[in-house]
Amino acid sequence: MIDALLNFDFVRYSLISGLLIGFVAPFIGAFIVVRRLSLIADALSHVTLGGISFGMFLITVIPAVAFINPMWFGILYAVVGALLIEKLRTSYSNYQEIAIPIIMSAGIALSAIFISLADGFNQEIIGLLFGSISAVTLSDTITIFIITLIVVIFILSLYKELFLLSFDEEYSAVIGIPKWIQFLFIVIVAMVISASMRVVGILLVSALITLPVAISLRLTKAFKQLILFSIVIGEIAVIAGLVLAFYLNLSPGGVIVILLVLGLALVMLIQKVRSHSVKGVKTHEDR
Repeated sequence: MIDALLNFDFVRYSLISGLLIGFVAPFIGAFIVVRRLSLIADALSHVTLGGISFGMFLITVIPAVAFINPMWFGILYAVVGALLIEKLRTSYSNYQEIAIPIIMSAGIALSAIFISLADGFNQEIIGLLFGSISAVTLSDTITIFIITLIVVIFILSLYKELFLLSFDEEYSAVIGIPKWIQFLFIVIVAMVISASMRVVGILLVSALITLPVAISLRLTKAFKQLILFSIVIGEIAVIAGLVLAFYLNLSPGGVIVILLVLGLALVMLIQKVRSHSVKGVKTHEDR
């Protein structure tokens, strides 16, 4: 792995991008999970695929635009999809969750249409679906770095407002927290999902956003600790997943997600064993 890092640019780009994604995805994931919007990541990932497939179709029709990275089309589609979700949530105030399947369905439909128009599946599409170490370029790494920087500045600048929005949306409206913060938050989520797709894959990106938080929820109750634990777990999973994927020639996204699932199962098992042990001790003392 050390030799590969020294000799191959794509390995270095993948590791740097992975470290950035392992940080920023769980960072914003803590706010998403607490707001009970975990499925929004799935919806926006499918919309992102629609944007990327549109970009690939556009390149086949107009070769002159081949210099444009299809990832930018994915980001654009994800941002528009995020804004539409927020608009639909406002329109269906009593059935807010319906916004997510509506946008997800539209994203899947657009993906199917543009992929077929762009001559069907190719290796690049497969890499985007499940992640690929060799797919990450210098341009992708720079884009991911910029998005990470934007997310960090946004959350640190508006932490108090985002905290209130996450735990009590109605109260935040009563005390006058501006609506644009909520819209901007959804846009930021869309950008993170678009940035994560190269390393983790579009179909698995929501897992990297939610699973580290799911594990951390079982380990801590304080929100700042939740964020910290989620980031640490995300980084460990990404680094271990990239290393294993490199040596085993597997999809990094799949390996990263399986490691997180195993981590969650292990934490739940340990807590269950401890719970039974405590109950056993109490029963023995009662006797």
